Amino acid sequence: MRIGLIAGPWIPVPPPSYGGTERVVDSLARGFAAAGHEVLLAVPSDSECPVPRVSGMRVSEPAELGSTLSELSHVIRAYQGMRGVDLIHDHTMAGPLYAHRPSSVPVVTTIHGRLTPAAADIYRAVGRTASIIAISRDQVTHAPDVPIARVIHHGLDLSTVPTGTGKGGYACFVGRVCPDKGLVEAIAIARKAEIPLRIAAKMREPDELRFYREVVKPLLGPNEDFMGEITDDEKYALMGNAVAFLNPIQWPEPFGLVMIESLATGTPVVGTPVGSAPEVVDHGVTGFLASLAELPALLLGVASLSREACRASVAERFSSARMVADHLELFASVLEQGQSFGVPDPGAVHENQMRDPLGRGVENRGPAGI
Repeated sequence: MRIGLIAGPWIPVPPPSYGGTERVVDSLARGFAAAGHEVLLAVPSDSECPVPRVSGMRVSEPAELGSTLSELSHVIRAYQGMRGVDLIHDHTMAGPLYAHRPSSVPVVTTIHGRLTPAAADIYRAVGRTASIIAISRDQVTHAPDVPIARVIHHGLDLSTVPTGTGKGGYACFVGRVCPDKGLVEAIAIARKAEIPLRIAAKMREPDELRFYREVVKPLLGPNEDFMGEITDDEKYALMGNAVAFLNPIQWPEPFGLVMIESLATGTPVVGTPVGSAPEVVDHGVTGFLASLAELPALLLGVASLSREACRASVAERFSSARMVADHLELFASVLEQGQSFGVPDPGAVHENQMRDPLGRGVENRGPAGI
């Protein structure tokens, strides 16, 4: 297969620090190439992913993060460079709606954000001319009429993640400085459990800087070590030596890549049962998911969990090899059968079971893939 991959304009691939979507695109590009497929990557020109790339792309524009103008300009250049490919996998929101993309080349797109009412409007339109991948079953339940070709969880290359001992005597938080990620809640949980907390967090955007200055900084005390943004090697060392990764998220996060990164180091996840967390964390096996009031006591109980089981769960369910294989299977189906737009796959509806934090089956009533 000749596969075109398009990422957004704002962060290089792979990302030098924070950048979940870009990390996924990098893994896919390398995985497709390793599987013997030709890959053409449309990414910012300062990217370093070692596959052929579309020429004429602009340098990454982190200051323009979320800008419609920069994304549209990037999309136009990306599709102009997509020559000779069999299929395009687009990770932007605007790209699948671009009127001048090659009509003879099938497009598959991945929804990386939350399906808010506004986003659902966009993806209903996208679904008329492209196949859509969701990244969790929970993501789909927020707009069950959006046509989803398949749900494919993110994956991680375990060979890039060392295991840790968990003997650092602290809990850790890794994320962004914003209310949704639960940093304030993590501070409260660690304090109540009387466990030191080390915080590695992205803080670049105006809203992030304001939230840190007005809310987070006044809270910090001797129990907290605020490290700011760190490299991958530093992140894996931080996670691997932690007794637990605190993830008390306060929004329905479509997929928390940081959770599988922590599990890959052997460190269990302690957090709230929100968004995709119940699809990633097995309560009582690879972590604990519960209410904020219950989490301090559960944090004190992480020593009972097996670090080997944490890493094994990533190898079994969240490896980059599995992620790549799932994508290639879908791509082959799209090319063989042609694209079917406008309605979800009937076989995918009501088929999957989600799990609640206590391990009980919970019916997923939204369309979902396998």
